[in-house]
Amino acid sequence: MSATPDIVIIGSGMGGATLAAGLARSGARIAILERGDRLPDVPETRDARAIFVDGYFRPKEMWLDRQGKPFNPGNYYYVGGNSKFYGAVLIRYRERDFDGIEHAGGQAPAWPFRYGELEPWYARAEELFRVRGEAGEDPLEPPRSTPYPHPPVPDEPAIAALRERLRGIGLKPFSLPLAVDLDRWLEGGATPWDAYPNTGRGKLDAESAALAVALKFENVSLVTNAMVERLIPAPDGRRIAAIEYVKGGELRRVTPAIVVLAAGAVNSAAILLRSAGGPCPNGIANRSDAVGRYFMQHNSTALVAIDPRWRNDSVYQKTLALHDYYFDDGEGGPPLGNVQLVGKVSGPVFKAALPYVPGFALDWLASHSVTWGAFSEDLPDPESRVRVNGRTIISDWRKTNLAAHQRLIAKMKERFRAAGFPLVLSRAWDQRTPSHQCGTVRMGADAANAPLDIWCRAHDHENLFVVDASFLPTSAAVNPALTIAAQALRVADHMIRTEFHA
Repeated sequence: MSATPDIVIIGSGMGGATLAAGLARSGARIAILERGDRLPDVPETRDARAIFVDGYFRPKEMWLDRQGKPFNPGNYYYVGGNSKFYGAVLIRYRERDFDGIEHAGGQAPAWPFRYGELEPWYARAEELFRVRGEAGEDPLEPPRSTPYPHPPVPDEPAIAALRERLRGIGLKPFSLPLAVDLDRWLEGGATPWDAYPNTGRGKLDAESAALAVALKFENVSLVTNAMVERLIPAPDGRRIAAIEYVKGGELRRVTPAIVVLAAGAVNSAAILLRSAGGPCPNGIANRSDAVGRYFMQHNSTALVAIDPRWRNDSVYQKTLALHDYYFDDGEGGPPLGNVQLVGKVSGPVFKAALPYVPGFALDWLASHSVTWGAFSEDLPDPESRVRVNGRTIISDWRKTNLAAHQRLIAKMKERFRAAGFPLVLSRAWDQRTPSHQCGTVRMGADAANAPLDIWCRAHDHENLFVVDASFLPTSAAVNPALTIAAQALRVADHMIRTEFHA
């Protein structure tokens, strides 16, 4: 890597890799610094016990929660970031998600631009990630300028029957938009893809889709095992002069013309805060004191619907979602959230949550149940934040809108029982499961309360951009990966026009 590239992107996850793909055609010299390495292609990638019980791929680090208690976060450090393990759901925010919504727990603010501004890049992102879906099945689907690039991933017979059971009680199940080449995925083994690591066999993630496109260009390079320590501002504080990172035990420095931070909502905020000093005593891009604040993570619960008379022999399962209670509770009340199938849960996966239950009982449970994930919007709160103490990350998450989430769980338990599942169990996911972290370096028109403008450029530093889940002003109640990718492509086009005059 040159010591003076035109652009350095810190992080190769959904934001960083997609931005690199969008910028590659500019001809600019682009270097991507990734703190991890490529995910190894080892037998454990398809071993449920290794993944869910033994934690084979989990990071070897600890954070502190708001009470100061250590926990092991589920934030992965590989080329491609957390997308290597994601469920491959690439769904658009609904049109009203951009407009500001009143929830039971408070207000979700309006975005600084509306859905229509981002729509063309949603379409481009779906093409880049080869998304499979069916337009028009979800009554809440926003306007589209293009159809999905590919037809939806097919339901397995048990899930097709489940879809009909749900329709029979008046619900409106729709096909999840998925970035999965099913045949290629199953060539690697008869397993789900949700939460299973991808080694290039069928799941389209930040590495296998976006980064693969970027690295076809000679002007784009990837540097792995490069841990960024801090950003160094120029003496007047108006620009970022250098990046310091460690590789192979050696402290190195690079001085690009443009710096893009895309290390994820927690680590991007942590890097900015750790860079405090000189003309930026509160941290980089932090004149507003908003860096690290407004942390959001979906309120998330697993629902296990059990029917002893029904056998779920599916392999991957994850093809359906429900938005019947997304914008209201079905009775004129406030929004509740999104409900979607998770990957097929096997006995060893249940073992991670129920270690004292015999294996044969868990295998029976897996064969006669279907597992859903329920997601409700977490609202932006300035006291919900990421802080740092030296190298230690402190996740001071203040959950919001919990009454709506509990209402969603109660509503879905009643609906699943009506569909013929007499027993429905629930279990909330905790901080060890990073359910769509976002919001810590949010964008907004007013520099007094938002670190970034609508192009993800720092208000305080003319050559710094932050392009990952940090920029999201709201969490909505759907998976944010496609929105991050769409904004990354939008920002890339803006940078090409304004920085390189192409």
